[in-house]
Amino acid sequence: MTLLDAPAPSSGAFVPPKPQRLVDHFEYGLDAPICLTWELTYACNLSCVHCLSSSGRRDPRELSTEECFAIIDELQRMQVFYVNIGGGEPTVRPDFWEIVDYATAHNVGVKFSTNGVKITPERAEQIAANDYIDVQISLDGATPEVNDWIRGPNSYAMAMQAMENMQAAGMKNFKLSVVCTRQNIPQLDEFKAIADQYGAQLRLTRLRPSGRAADVWDELHPLPEQQRELFDWLVAHDGEVLTGDSFFHLAAYGQELQGLNLCGAGRVVCLIDPIGDVYACPFAIHDEFLAGSVRDEGGFQSVWRESELFTRLRQPQSGGACSSCQFFDSCKGGCMAAKFFTGLPMDGPDPECVQGFGEQALEQIKNGEMKGDKPKPSGDHSHRTTPPRPRQGPAPTGMGPVRVTLSARRPDAPPVSACDESPVAGLAPARLSGRRSGVQAPPASACDESPLAGFAAELAARQREGGPAPSASVGVSGCGCGSADDGGCCSTAG
Repeated sequence: MTLLDAPAPSSGAFVPPKPQRLVDHFEYGLDAPICLTWELTYACNLSCVHCLSSSGRRDPRELSTEECFAIIDELQRMQVFYVNIGGGEPTVRPDFWEIVDYATAHNVGVKFSTNGVKITPERAEQIAANDYIDVQISLDGATPEVNDWIRGPNSYAMAMQAMENMQAAGMKNFKLSVVCTRQNIPQLDEFKAIADQYGAQLRLTRLRPSGRAADVWDELHPLPEQQRELFDWLVAHDGEVLTGDSFFHLAAYGQELQGLNLCGAGRVVCLIDPIGDVYACPFAIHDEFLAGSVRDEGGFQSVWRESELFTRLRQPQSGGACSSCQFFDSCKGGCMAAKFFTGLPMDGPDPECVQGFGEQALEQIKNGEMKGDKPKPSGDHSHRTTPPRPRQGPAPTGMGPVRVTLSARRPDAPPVSACDESPVAGLAPARLSGRRSGVQAPPASACDESPLAGFAAELAARQREGGPAPSASVGVSGCGCGSADDGGCCSTAG
């Protein structure tokens, strides 16, 4: 059963009952979201295996600076408290800091997520000086071996350097954001120690099987015994750790954790993607959860207040098989996105139901006893040059950057377009070695799709001066932008 297939009220418009608790106000929706997630770009310098938006390459249709300003104006009129800005890696967008400054100047606070690639000492000081900016730095392993297997080579060192810069700038209580996986649940104490070391606050979030995580869900999601370990750890550290209300499914252990313990999709939160499409949930980027577009007449406010999808989500939801469970009022059947992308019905149990009902339902689907389709996310923006990750065994160690060795088709070939779709445009295979040094080609575009942008021009310059032929090399984090040495998205230039 899909969201829009659910039976509509028998007559008239739905009138919610009079709220008895604060959470009741949220369950039936608000006139404006308390906060919303806004993915500014799909461009990213990393290729995390669990990326919820399958990011990597920039979408050429993404909202312009002026359109972003218009959305901020609308959010200010609606009195939205703040936006969670993400991506992709939002800081690689050239106008990112301009958008942040515009938002805070118009009373819309900003919390942005970053892998740290652009958090230089100067940018850290800028962030620390603005009381309306918060930042969360992503780290998914307390050691390089665990983190870099999930997020990419050298991403651990990059995040740690960003935290050092934030601490040196005097920023207090910035967030260390961790997606809980099978590999890092044993490291919870170590994550807390890292956060304390840098004066940060630890924020744990749940892994969902959306985006690229759908392909690695079976090997990354915590085991049943680890769910209990996580719950006990959160209870023991009550009030010390943020969770983003991610773990309300754990309430079925018999104790509610801090937070709403409610799926806020379309009720108090939503997502604006890089091209202006509005989804009910940041973890459910699929046409099934598409409510409209900010580019449509009426803008974001019209989507939030009038979309058919959001109206349906704010009506009482059937508990289905879960309604008879004594813990249903606590967990509300779990995460909508987790159910959807594992093929479970919307009124079925969470796939990680701690009472075991989700595991039973998945086994029934596997055995053909129950119908269930595992839909794919609606879009994939992954780097085309990203190599496949290992899909079995323990998290590997010692993974190095992927190197590409190519040469020009002819010495006098003109530089290819910096926005060319092909990663080998104007180039032909050859045996070349060595990193770029010496003669430098003109800087390539920071948003370039190709991992070899500017390489042909550099080769021609080298050959004119009689220097050795260079090799193209994917940058420190495997981003594919090809401009690590030229101030592109892999560099730390502000």
